[in-house]
Amino acid sequence: MSRREDVPFEITQHVRDTCLCLHVQRAARAMARHYDQALRPLELTNGQFSLLMSLNRADAASIGGVSALLAMDRTTLTANLKPLQRRGLVKTTVDPEDRRSRHLVLTAAGRAALATALPLWKRAQRAVESRLAASNPDRLRADLRALS
Repeated sequence: MSRREDVPFEITQHVRDTCLCLHVQRAARAMARHYDQALRPLELTNGQFSLLMSLNRADAASIGGVSALLAMDRTTLTANLKPLQRRGLVKTTVDPEDRRSRHLVLTAAGRAALATALPLWKRAQRAVESRLAASNPDRLRADLRALS
């Protein structure tokens, strides 16, 4: 029979107070709720907004390129695309040079939804940055980019 080893509660408190992963996760969840609330009138989530924004480009985007940009695997990206495709905001096309590959493009409705969502996002962004006024939002963005 193995001897049970307890982790002292003081260690639990130390991890709670110092774990960068925990603090980033908690902040990410709170920020996601904030942006979701802001975009709710358009029936968009923050993730859908980011996905639409990643497709706002002159040329069609590859699924691999978008999944890398958004740091999500292809399966998750495909699942996140489905509601946007059903709403007619995103269209998948076949790559003419490699018929096995697919490209993603915003439809006219997708561009219109993105244009309508942008002022809501800007308001949410200003609110978040105002809460960080005592610190440096640009430094935070740089630090988060360094982690990813």
